[in-house]
Amino acid sequence: MKNLNSNNRLKALSRSVACSRAVCAVKRNLALVKGRQLALAAIVAAISSVSVAAVLTPGSMVSGVIFARASFADPTDIKFKIKGQGQEVANVNNAGDTVVQKIVIAPGGHTGWHSHPGPVVVLIASGQMSFYDSEDPTCTVRTYSAGQAFVDSGQGHVHIARNEGTVPLELYATYFDVTPGVPLPDAFRIDAPDPGNCSF
Repeated sequence: MKNLNSNNRLKALSRSVACSRAVCAVKRNLALVKGRQLALAAIVAAISSVSVAAVLTPGSMVSGVIFARASFADPTDIKFKIKGQGQEVANVNNAGDTVVQKIVIAPGGHTGWHSHPGPVVVLIASGQMSFYDSEDPTCTVRTYSAGQAFVDSGQGHVHIARNEGTVPLELYATYFDVTPGVPLPDAFRIDAPDPGNCSF
């Protein structure tokens, strides 16, 4: 406001204040619009999560006991090479927690469609497991019996385990790369919707 007399200074100052009021009004309107957008986004997210929860497939007649959860003492990379039906490789760099669980599935029970964040080593202690893969368009069963073990690659591999026998199915699962700090069982099980490739 250099070289202005007091009248001109007053006019310039009032223009500056008016401009500031206009800027404040614009900022308030923008905040209101952003608030409405955030509210709308929150509503859409809530509806989406309810919709997804409505189509997830929870287990039936399944019980589980978690024996232990631990972190590797040293940074650990894990690699499984599965050669059974074509070669599949599951790589985990700097694996998270490891969890050991006993699961019992009653005759006619199932786990529901799900996946795991990392690979899982499964040991069948008694009974027989019918294992179905979401990516198999023919829904071909893979059967595992007492004394057998297998590796589920996890990392988004959606599947369901069923007890189609007449005796309880007892298995032990060791989950690798479980997210640290996430409560169990959400840390090692990711529920999934029915992929629609099987008739059950």
